Amino acid sequence: MSRFWSQHVAGLAPYVPGEQPKINNLLKLNTNEHPYGPSPRALEAIRAGADEALRLYPDPESTALRNAVAQFYGVEAKQVLPGNGSDEVLAHVFNALFRHPGKALVMPDITYSFYKTYCKLYDIPVKLVPLADDFTIRAEDYIGLPEIPAGIIFANPNAPTGLALELRDIERIAAANPDVAVVVDEAYVDFGAETAIALMGSCPNIVVIHTLSKSRALAGMRVGYAVASPEIIEGLIRVKDSFNSYPLDRLAIAAAVASFEDREYFVSSTRKVIEARETLTKQLKTLGFEVLPSKSNFVFARHPAHGAAELAAGLRSQGILVRHFNAPRISEFLRITVGTPEDCTRLCNTLSELTEKTS
Repeated sequence: MSRFWSQHVAGLAPYVPGEQPKINNLLKLNTNEHPYGPSPRALEAIRAGADEALRLYPDPESTALRNAVAQFYGVEAKQVLPGNGSDEVLAHVFNALFRHPGKALVMPDITYSFYKTYCKLYDIPVKLVPLADDFTIRAEDYIGLPEIPAGIIFANPNAPTGLALELRDIERIAAANPDVAVVVDEAYVDFGAETAIALMGSCPNIVVIHTLSKSRALAGMRVGYAVASPEIIEGLIRVKDSFNSYPLDRLAIAAAVASFEDREYFVSSTRKVIEARETLTKQLKTLGFEVLPSKSNFVFARHPAHGAAELAAGLRSQGILVRHFNAPRISEFLRITVGTPEDCTRLCNTLSELTEKTS
């Protein structure tokens, strides 16, 4: 511990992102990146925006993007808050909505691990609710809580399981907790789940978080946003403007807006990923894997006769990266990003060789 650090720094356990090595002929199936790339219109918008105007600050309110998101989902622009990736938006959510002294934030025991990191950073107590034995989130576990929490947060589809709650269950959770924010992190929703934005008319306490890193293939641009009631967005803007008034640069805004305008490419590319996911699931089951029914752009799978850590190491030796979480309840699972059909074939051929060698 450095004598220059603030007191709380030594106790932080930072989030560890997926490995990003530089290896020739590498197949990256570990960070849930899109296999097909962004909309050509987004790329053209980036090229067109790389001009002398870059000497000027971007729009601090990202007005064009707020309008594009609002039009796409049928909400008002004042219900949208863009940010530098959904992780930054989540940071503002934790800071603005969950810091209630003496109250704990309620979340699943298995979900996006950054949530616990933010709780530590902002000194927010946590109450973990175990997933069911089949790794689903049970709505009833969030209804009739013994104490009013600081808030509730979960990913839907959940990460790293890929399982999704139905809207009626999200509505039950929000309705049962009307005095706190219920945050639904929908990073993977476009790959088969339903967005809770549809519930905001009846549940004004719902906050939905989206990213353009997954279904819109703009991970390199770092764009995310929240959709919520104007009242909640006002609080998030206060926090944002106390942290960074210019979270999105001109190129990121231009690319994001163009991506929303190119609805045809968005629908087509997500459909390709969904089809590849279903094929990959069948291929893995043929190899003896148990695969959870994913609604995301990854699958969560385990083999009854082969350890996940050993398989991950074997795949890496062949230039294929997948994600292994050495954590309670899920240490025998691999999280595998859905790639192109060719990517999935290479993966499964390698897994076939690895499981045969160790049988």
